Amino acid sequence: MQPVSRRSALILGGVGAAATVTGAAGLLSGWGLGFPAAGGQDLSEPQALQSADGRLQVKLSAAPGQVRIAGRDANALSYNGSLPGPTLFLRPGDRVNVSLENRLADPTNLHVHGLHVSPEGNSDNALVSVEPGMSFDYEYRLPLNHPPGVYWYHPHRHGSAADQIFGGLYGAIIVQDSQPVPVSRERVLVISDISLTGGGSIAAVSAMEKMVGREGALVLVNGQLNPVLAARPGERERWRIINACTSRYLKLRLDGQELQLLGMDSGRYQSPRNVDEVLLAPGNRADLLVTAADGTAVLRTLPVDRGSMAGSMMGGNNGGGRFPAGPDGTALATFAVAGAPAAALAPVPSQPVPRDLRSLAVTAHRELVFAMGMGMNNGGADMGGGMGGGMGGGTGSGMMSFTINGRAFDPARVDTTVSAGAVEEWTLRNTSPMDHPVHLHVWPMQIVEQAGRPVDSPVWQDVVNVPARSSVRVRIAFDDFTGKTVYHCHILDHEDSGMMGLIEAR
Repeated sequence: MQPVSRRSALILGGVGAAATVTGAAGLLSGWGLGFPAAGGQDLSEPQALQSADGRLQVKLSAAPGQVRIAGRDANALSYNGSLPGPTLFLRPGDRVNVSLENRLADPTNLHVHGLHVSPEGNSDNALVSVEPGMSFDYEYRLPLNHPPGVYWYHPHRHGSAADQIFGGLYGAIIVQDSQPVPVSRERVLVISDISLTGGGSIAAVSAMEKMVGREGALVLVNGQLNPVLAARPGERERWRIINACTSRYLKLRLDGQELQLLGMDSGRYQSPRNVDEVLLAPGNRADLLVTAADGTAVLRTLPVDRGSMAGSMMGGNNGGGRFPAGPDGTALATFAVAGAPAAALAPVPSQPVPRDLRSLAVTAHRELVFAMGMGMNNGGADMGGGMGGGMGGGTGSGMMSFTINGRAFDPARVDTTVSAGAVEEWTLRNTSPMDHPVHLHVWPMQIVEQAGRPVDSPVWQDVVNVPARSSVRVRIAFDDFTGKTVYHCHILDHEDSGMMGLIEAR
């Protein structure tokens, strides 16, 4: 490790202080920002837009304006004036046309997170830029064998993704099952966070908070604060949960209720797994069955230690991004179960056996090193033994760099070239003192090894958390599509600051 300059040490000291204070209370001021939030209302869900006869036509207008947040009117960003935006219900084989209108002051675009669709042209093209006052017509064609699951959409314009998502731009996508799962009720729960001033505007975010990865003062479910979900004993509900937070990890618990996990991201288990809690890194999704038991339960997110930027140089872990919310965590929603017991439902049908790439020949092995460093221009000291690299865009000269294999993102440079149809094995190595959730567009990843231990059964995700100073091995089948897309850290401030690479399938 290179010596640390006095300037870098001062910056790190400030980051350590920010890392200790920020978390469940959000920004340094937290609830002192004064927004008069109101909770405890019945859960509302976004507008549902269903495909029909294999088609869905949608207009999304991204704009600032008045929107309902936490029971009050606020000035934020939204799609079509609601937070979250409308939920898109699709089926495998659908053709989806989205006309994106940019009424923001800055460029934007649209990413359909997790969908296995082309990255080229006007499909899921992360390199598209829609200028203010302009519109862009996207078209997505889902393969006939597209996996069912929980997906979402959000902006992906490099340098402003964190600001735009934090401001309110996101919505759910559900790809329906070919064989329905018998449930009493289905719910879409989009969990996000935001910080608002007393006047109801989006609060400013400091450079230190961006380096840690911002966490908002308000943690919302469908734009509401601690909404109420009502059910009867014995009802089986299906909760499709999205972590749309820019940096916050969610360790979800609903004590006193029976929880079964159908799958994560686009992955689906052959049969539901009984769970006590579910950990969602930013960008992860869960498909959860909840069998209601009489009484009132609280859906909580428990404290998650995702590391500290100051840990490697200051000695110890200051809990960067950790919720200072006490052992009971933060209440997200109240599940009120009362009334006459419901009739029993049919068993959940078995799902297809998940694909397993471990039986296939690997055509290439790669290592991606996710590193954070201090320094001026390209001469920084790495914080974890990896490559320090250049400065990340958006943090400013002399501040923190966020790199993959020693380089910050450059849209003009292809970092990785793969052969179409190949099966590759990647080692995702994190040399930094903070967790990094790694997201690859278009192609999901099968996790084959975590912390040096093999993963016995097929686990598929498109966001894979790589803990601090650790590594994860994944396999990827580059099926169906060619073109350029990206992989990146889904702590979106880190992505905007350079922790992203460009990949081309040929």
